[in-house]
Amino acid sequence: MQHTSASQSKTQRAIELEERYGAHNYHPLPVVLDSGLGVHVWDVEGKRYFDFLSAYSAVNQGHCHPRLVKVMQEQATRMTLTSRAFYNSVLGEYEKAVCELFGYAKMLPMNTGAEAVETALKMARKWGYEKKGIPAGQAKVIVCEGNFHGRTITIVSMSTDPDSQGGFGPFTPGFEVIPYDDIPALERALQDPNVCAFLVEPIQGEKGVYVPADDYIPKAIALCKAKGVLFIADEIQTGIARTGRLLASCHQCGCSCATGLCENPDPAKRPDAVILAKALSGGMYPVSAVLANDEVMGVFTPGTHGSTYGGNPMGARIAIEALAIVKDEGLVQNADRLGRVFRAEMQKLVDAYPFVKLVRGRGLLNALVIEPRTAADGSPRTAWELCLLLRDNGLLAKPTHGDIIRFAPPLVITEEQLLEACRIIAASVQQFA
Repeated sequence: MQHTSASQSKTQRAIELEERYGAHNYHPLPVVLDSGLGVHVWDVEGKRYFDFLSAYSAVNQGHCHPRLVKVMQEQATRMTLTSRAFYNSVLGEYEKAVCELFGYAKMLPMNTGAEAVETALKMARKWGYEKKGIPAGQAKVIVCEGNFHGRTITIVSMSTDPDSQGGFGPFTPGFEVIPYDDIPALERALQDPNVCAFLVEPIQGEKGVYVPADDYIPKAIALCKAKGVLFIADEIQTGIARTGRLLASCHQCGCSCATGLCENPDPAKRPDAVILAKALSGGMYPVSAVLANDEVMGVFTPGTHGSTYGGNPMGARIAIEALAIVKDEGLVQNADRLGRVFRAEMQKLVDAYPFVKLVRGRGLLNALVIEPRTAADGSPRTAWELCLLLRDNGLLAKPTHGDIIRFAPPLVITEEQLLEACRIIAASVQQFA
């Protein structure tokens, strides 16, 4: 009993410190994590959990992968930062590895996902002016309702989430918002000759793992190509094997990634630019990148864009190893196969419980839609309460948009571990009923 009391006070102490000294811009699940390895994390009390959020798909390679820990330790003793004022011995190797893996001619390294999105927006506008001939200051980018591309002022300017926009105006002009998964709406928006790019998530993760129609991405790419508009795929959450392909945009574009490389070299069927982050470093370090061909990336010249930490030796070395792990351990194939197993198990819950409305997803990026209810005693029965039950039973996940629970375990998970996690989810849903 004394141990329990001491543990609880340790948990509460950590939460109270964050509440007192930290900005209140998050609403964390009440659990204090202290360590992690593979698919598991442990709290300050020593309790073990399955991590089914993976830091929003940043930890695809699993927590503290020994290969990543090793290269991080080695590089930390050699060199961590040079800035881009000089060449460094790792950056070129990193750029080559990324370009060859995904099949693009050039990449521009940054640190965070939001920085990479901002980079892509700058690139698209400059390309619009210099290559397409759009009048100065008139370039427009098409985006979709329900998008989540980051939190900077410019990025929230194109958001439709009231929490993202409220109190942060005035906003950056130059965006047109259209419905997601709506080809006729895209066709209408592309009639404007000043459109330089269409920025879209192949699957809307923050929206609740909303998967569009199978023909949406290929049709959208074809329309953009026909109109001389850049198709930019935001693969920050969906890339690096998460959906059972190296990129989610590979699914309907003729690429199975069966060899561990993107196999769709046809520029007419693939995005003009791709944005990567999160699992690009396996969750070990902030690393992001924008990929494009020579003509598009060529709009950047010395002084037009940069980052002190972008392309630093530490981040570059970790990213090289993180991508090698994806290939060496067959994480694309594992995510594809086990994703089907997971959705089949979740469908059993949909069939058995009226309040479990739907399972959807691709690879190991999935979601359950939970119908909010009120218990007989008047207490709420929402996705948040179900996530608390999951936590109590040893699995961590988080609601999004109120009634949706996103499930995204590290891609190193085994079938045995996945089925054990599915049993935890099933038992929690039964309790929730």
